[in-house]
Amino acid sequence: MAKFAVILPAAGKSSRFRDKEKKPFAILDGRAVWLRSAELFVTREDVCQTILVVNPDDMELFRRRFTANIAFMDIKIVEGGAERFESVANALAVLKPEAEYIAIHDAVRPCLTEELTNTVFAKAEQTGAAMLAVPVADTLKQVNAQQQITGTVPRQGLWGAQTPQVFKREILVEAYARRGQFSQEITDDAQLVEALGLKVHVVEGASTNLKITTKNDLILAEAVLKVLPKPKPKGPIHPFAEDDMWGGRPKK
Repeated sequence: MAKFAVILPAAGKSSRFRDKEKKPFAILDGRAVWLRSAELFVTREDVCQTILVVNPDDMELFRRRFTANIAFMDIKIVEGGAERFESVANALAVLKPEAEYIAIHDAVRPCLTEELTNTVFAKAEQTGAAMLAVPVADTLKQVNAQQQITGTVPRQGLWGAQTPQVFKREILVEAYARRGQFSQEITDDAQLVEALGLKVHVVEGASTNLKITTKNDLILAEAVLKVLPKPKPKGPIHPFAEDDMWGGRPKK
């Protein structure tokens, strides 16, 4: 069985979330968003390491609230950088030797299913680089600074990127080692691998695999969690899910 390390970037500024809590720490149906995302991976037999990347400014708060979770779930915590790529690079520096593949999954994308994870992991094993994405269904408009439409973009062949994005270890490590050589703006890890001249294969994801960006997304995510099939427990996550010391709802 191939072994995967999972990196969960959670070091962003959450500028669009507009709440006193940053979105990874927001409560989603009783548990913190990042915790729900981590739970998707920590009990998988093919995952040998889970790494959470936290903003240095949030580290004290994070450890105070989630130390028990970190220990119980055996999650490695690393400090994030100024940009997402610096955060992922920091995580790459602490990979376990046995990790053959690296999956990068947004810590604020908590509605991923086991079936999608299985499929994209298997595709990465076959091809070396794979990611979830969904075909664009809406009509796309180009808009200028005055909020005026300047054109319509044909949607044929366009897909919206999701995570996990999964790569053979040596591919991603090389891409990050050479990232300073690329002049174009790089917006995700797949594009960085593409810049090496390698192909990244797409596995069709689902609209339910949503990324929490605004507070309204929390409402959608809670609705999605209610209709998704409940995974069979494979091992302990934590014994007191609703207790605030375990990342549950704060006590009144």
